[in-house]
Amino acid sequence: MNENKPQSVLQAIALCKSFPSINPSDEAQHGLMILQNLHLRVDAGETVAIVGASGSGKSTLLHLLGGLERPQQGQVLWNQQAIHTWDARTLGQQRNHHMGFVYQFHHLLPEFNAQENVAMALRLGGTHKAQALASAATALQRLGLQHRLQHRPSELSGGERQRVAIARALVTQPKVLLADEPTGNLDAETASRVFGEMLDQVKLLGMALVMVTHSMDLARQCQRVLQLQHGQLHSATSQPG
Repeated sequence: MNENKPQSVLQAIALCKSFPSINPSDEAQHGLMILQNLHLRVDAGETVAIVGASGSGKSTLLHLLGGLERPQQGQVLWNQQAIHTWDARTLGQQRNHHMGFVYQFHHLLPEFNAQENVAMALRLGGTHKAQALASAATALQRLGLQHRLQHRPSELSGGERQRVAIARALVTQPKVLLADEPTGNLDAETASRVFGEMLDQVKLLGMALVMVTHSMDLARQCQRVLQLQHGQLHSATSQPG
């Protein structure tokens, strides 16, 4: 056995996903096929960017990888365990420990300050309040927000709000971070800075990243760039780690 072989933290095996179509001829073919026999393997610490045209199924793929949706066929594995065998409660618990999510919009709770928003991810997993707040402060400090702990989302800039959302995703120290257009709501300069900070933290914490983006400038900063086309992933380019 090769002890140096990377460990898979996320796999998709022959995923198929379709949606109902308003076109009767498509309905006869079981709807509109978005993903078809799709395969993906992500190893520990690897960074992967997925690009593709609007409507190609990038967000759908992330939802399947994160266990938020189920495929019609195929399976998703976390740490080589098939998640479709778990009940809803187990899946939720495993997701809380294994996955972090960052979206284009921050989805912060407006009535809570930055520290409380980040701590919420730990509190949902059962962490004591004091420890959750301390860990949240550390996560925010790593992203340069130590002076914004007590500020509510309405008191933060767009870039700061997105950094709080990133801290919330990272504070549980998941194995994998799934990011869906994580800087898509920011101007180009802020997007570049925020993504750089996110990527630095991903590497520092040794987690894997799977990111959907329209920006090739951001995508090329990942170790692998894959294009989603006709329901399958194809290598677009690769970068040294």
